[in-house]
Amino acid sequence: MSTNALIPTLFGVVGLIAAMIIYQRVRRYPTGDAKVAEIGDQIHLGAMVFMRREYTMLAWFCLVLVVLLWYFLGYKTALSFIAGAVASAAAGLIGMRTATRANVRTTVAAHNEGRDEALAVAFFGGSIMGLAVASLGLLGLGTLYLFFGGDPETAHSIHGFGMGASSVALFSRVGGGIFTKSADIGADLVGKVEAGIPEDDPRNPGVIADNVGDNVGDVAGMGSDIFESYCGSMIASIAIASTMVIDVMDPLGERTALMFLPLALASTGLVCSIIGIVLVRAFAAREPGLALRIGTIGSAVIFIALAFVVIQWVEVSYKIWLAVLAGAIGGIVIGLVTEYYTSSGPVERIARAGETGPATVIITGFAKGMESVTIPVLTLCVIITVSSLLAGLYGVGLAAVGMLATVGMTMAIDAYGPVADNAGGIAEMSGLGEETRAITDSLDEVGNTTAAIGKGFAIGAAALAALAIIAAYVETISAAKPDFVLAISDPKVLVGLFIGGILPFLIASLTMTAVGDAAYEMINEIRRQFREIPGLLEGRAKPDTARCVDIATAAAIKRMIPPGVIAVAVPWVVGFGIGPETLGGVLAGALLGCVLLALTMANAGGAWDNAKKFVEKGNLGGKGTDTHAATVVGDTVGDPFKDTSGPSMNILINVMALVSLVIAPLLA
Repeated sequence: MSTNALIPTLFGVVGLIAAMIIYQRVRRYPTGDAKVAEIGDQIHLGAMVFMRREYTMLAWFCLVLVVLLWYFLGYKTALSFIAGAVASAAAGLIGMRTATRANVRTTVAAHNEGRDEALAVAFFGGSIMGLAVASLGLLGLGTLYLFFGGDPETAHSIHGFGMGASSVALFSRVGGGIFTKSADIGADLVGKVEAGIPEDDPRNPGVIADNVGDNVGDVAGMGSDIFESYCGSMIASIAIASTMVIDVMDPLGERTALMFLPLALASTGLVCSIIGIVLVRAFAAREPGLALRIGTIGSAVIFIALAFVVIQWVEVSYKIWLAVLAGAIGGIVIGLVTEYYTSSGPVERIARAGETGPATVIITGFAKGMESVTIPVLTLCVIITVSSLLAGLYGVGLAAVGMLATVGMTMAIDAYGPVADNAGGIAEMSGLGEETRAITDSLDEVGNTTAAIGKGFAIGAAALAALAIIAAYVETISAAKPDFVLAISDPKVLVGLFIGGILPFLIASLTMTAVGDAAYEMINEIRRQFREIPGLLEGRAKPDTARCVDIATAAAIKRMIPPGVIAVAVPWVVGFGIGPETLGGVLAGALLGCVLLALTMANAGGAWDNAKKFVEKGNLGGKGTDTHAATVVGDTVGDPFKDTSGPSMNILINVMALVSLVIAPLLA
């Protein structure tokens, strides 16, 4: 094994050290007076309780899968699965712990120092999440590559890492999404609409649970989501390279170089992400949105340049760099389209629809969500066409790697949003005044945009990663069965297409129903407290916030199980029950359905959310009007769209694809 194979592991360690240094810097910021610190501790404790219960449930589920993998595929795949599950869980836990420490410090910085310092604290909190995702992915996959990856005969063992990561990611995303949206809907409908009190008002029993949800859903859940796509793209590229036939491989380079290249590019992307974080801090004195944009685009441009150097260094064809370039540019395009549909013109049109009631808000928002699918999907078509013409299926995998290489920076600006949102809630609950709340709201507004861009980016990246994994599945089966082909004229494949097509709708239904049921319990509890606790609405008594956190936790843990079991079980049932051709059709149908549903739900939900905020700024009559009430209803409908069901689509297709790839040798 060449000493070059040590590079990903070493870079993973360097990234974790950088994350630790930033974390220590965040810890040095003050936590404010006793009241502010107490609120911060409540949010942190609630998040930790949820994560502990969720991971306990996950441990038992993963144990069953480890036993099955060990029995059918050997200890190497089982150990890789454990490594992937632990790394994914660790990435989410690190991000969540950091976010719940950075939020209160962001509030205090906004109150004492002003916007620039508050931006720095919030962004540093998010950047730790980003670096943890990238570093743990490199450390885990790099270490496994040292032992198994260099030999095409044992490279298949690495696929277990992706399966472990995606299994944890699905439960984390679904469970966190159910928690955060049940709390958010309950707090908004009873507090803002029925009681007429402001958002994040300390009298509202659901406010602490709402802020806890931002961390377990939008930080820990999103971190695990991006982590599994990031690792999945590298695993798929390695798998394709390990099974590539000689005629296709020779024009591109040596097999060992092609297998190592995804890890080398991801290592380069980690360095570029650190540079991007430095750029954001350097421009923090300017407008927050500009500083974040400079860091994001700057890291991507630097990566594109360095990727060319890396490709020359490992001595593979320059065509591969063009495939990487296509993926990187495509990711930017998808992010910008998402930004447009969740801001500016479409949002104002949805807000104006509120003048005629909630029904027109729902109709207009849903229409814009469906319209928003067009350009991102066409962009994916261009990426797939260009990359496959340049380097075949391997090019598609490298395009996904190119899109995700600077995940450290992308995840940093995405995790920044919930930190800023929490800071605003803490400022409101602790009564720090309008000036402090104005600063945190300005940071939160930028965070809403970055979160929307992050969701669009995550969907595009998941689609490319899943396509590459499906291609690796086909290559793995074909290596043992040369006549294997997924022909649309084959009834087995057609049956699979229809089965795969219904799965995204089934999972979306399960997750939205879970949010609705959990919100029902939350709404009744908040109403009960307003009714039965004397002086609560007058501010003379304290709400029982722990009860609301417990309701959201129990509901999320209970209702996250069915979607996860379905996603993991379907490939086994279809693959062994019908055949590998039908399973290939299932993956193709599920991929298309997941991408279309995910884009529609994420963009419609983001647009409804920002339409409400547009009115709350004083437009169209402002707060307290019928227009505002209509947009609040739209935002309530959009919450499970954009934060629960939509994001679960990304992980659903990757879970199914990775499980299929892992069991492919058995099917062959």
